[in-house]
Amino acid sequence: MERGDLLKDNGKIFVHTGKAINDNASRDIKVVVVGNPANTNCLIAAHYAKDIPSANFTAMTRLDHNRALHQLCEKTACHMNDVQNLCIWGNHSPTMVPDLTYTTVKGKKALDLVDNKWVNEEFTPVVQ
Repeated sequence: MERGDLLKDNGKIFVHTGKAINDNASRDIKVVVVGNPANTNCLIAAHYAKDIPSANFTAMTRLDHNRALHQLCEKTACHMNDVQNLCIWGNHSPTMVPDLTYTTVKGKKALDLVDNKWVNEEFTPVVQ
């Protein structure tokens, strides 16, 4: 789904969730949002939990991270435990950026093991 479609359905849920957290939770609650688009839904929940510090909210895009990890492992014929420092930036949508800048595979720079064409034409679109 595109980000707008996800927001239409899931955004409403996080308005109610944020209000419920604000009205019922301890002020030191730690909130992890996993509903896509996770970053935006996290922002919505934090906004409606106005009495909870915004620093207590975080978003987890593990599904997208796992998708990137799988693609990189397939390309480099390695095990997922061989990959370090893989990052995903942004929301679950075509604007998401999987970042291999600091990623290593078996101690070697991932960007030295793959070509730009693969990153731009296969890896990034599949992760998005």
